[in-house]
Amino acid sequence: MCESSAYLLKENGQEELILEDVVLMRPGKGVIVLSNILGEKKEIEASIDNVDLLHHKILLRPAEKP
Repeated sequence: MCESSAYLLKENGQEELILEDVVLMRPGKGVIVLSNILGEKKEIEASIDNVDLLHHKILLRPAEKP
């Protein structure tokens, strides 16, 4: 299977699980839309930090606040 888990990188360096079994990641203006294999969707105000397909891990960085 090719699903990945998406995490949000916190200020203290910890990673918070956002969504498991992600099969679609769509960037928008200041947001990332994630969908998993069950059809659950999450919209996160973030940018892509790192995508590690070998380890099935998506790391997102929170959007900077003006």
